[in-house]
Amino acid sequence: MSAITDPSPRRHTGLAYAAAILVLLSAIAAAMAVGRYPVSPGELVGWLAGLVTGRDAGLSPTADTVIREIRGPRVLAALVVGGALAAAGTAYQTLFRNPLVAPDILGVSSGAALGAVLAIFLSRDIVTIQIFAFGGGLVAVAIVSSLAAAARAHDTTLALVLTGIVVSALFGAIVSLLKVLADPYQQLPAITFWLLGSLAGVDRTDVIGTLPAIVLGIAPLLLLRWRINTLAAGEDEARSLGIDVRRLRMLVIVGATLATAAAVAIAGTVGWVGLLVPHAARFIVGPSFARLLPMSVLLGMVFLLLVDTLARSASAVEVPLGVLTALVGTPLFIGLLFRARRSGS
Repeated sequence: MSAITDPSPRRHTGLAYAAAILVLLSAIAAAMAVGRYPVSPGELVGWLAGLVTGRDAGLSPTADTVIREIRGPRVLAALVVGGALAAAGTAYQTLFRNPLVAPDILGVSSGAALGAVLAIFLSRDIVTIQIFAFGGGLVAVAIVSSLAAAARAHDTTLALVLTGIVVSALFGAIVSLLKVLADPYQQLPAITFWLLGSLAGVDRTDVIGTLPAIVLGIAPLLLLRWRINTLAAGEDEARSLGIDVRRLRMLVIVGATLATAAAVAIAGTVGWVGLLVPHAARFIVGPSFARLLPMSVLLGMVFLLLVDTLARSASAVEVPLGVLTALVGTPLFIGLLFRARRSGS
């Protein structure tokens, strides 16, 4: 059944959004309070009151520094990255009409990884690494789109997917080559750490610099979500409604790619968010993209924020985000396969 004619009840959608927002606020409070230096609820409330009123919150210098300079930017980064990856995954799954599509299907993650690894290999600073990662993701999609267009295949979507797989494999091979050539004492550990994904080194400047690109990528998806919803029913049906499918498809690809590249640039390679979160959102609000996208953004924020909080507080040594998301995502993915088999899809 298509997303357009989906008869899922809508009367509980508002309640679902309210519950998701409540969970998100609780996750933010927990993330701000939990860590090697615990922050009490009273200190957190006092800091928020001081932020609203502009007055001195009366916190100790240590607590104020932890909230303002360390956890605040990191929590904001987790929200931004989680929401961006979830939105991109939802858009790609709707565009390709495949629930197993992830944001890196067009080589975004592999291109960003190659750009970051190349910058590390050249011993550049963190800002240059992020710029290279962002540019690498955009270049990868540009290459994939150009090759798919040059192939002039009958099925454009299939051509994009297959070309993305090939380009991702090529970029992955180049990354492996650079790891072999890198300095094993300085460059190689930095490359490995970045490829595993982490928000440990994120500061306020990183988030502010990346936020415009993510907003620019997600905004068209939100504004055109009712038109994008028609793509789930098929391109022929979308054309019959007077929609320029080719233009709309390019807008979705550009928007999702921009959001993904910007997120990967500051967080490294973080998998599973864009693959699994849309499924969780789909169970709650149904397959309609217009309702699915906002819920996916909220759940993506919650998911990555909780995983990042666990990563920095579960042990004395911080666990990379990519490891934890894989540990959580693998059993859920297996469950998805069994569910698809039982339903006969």
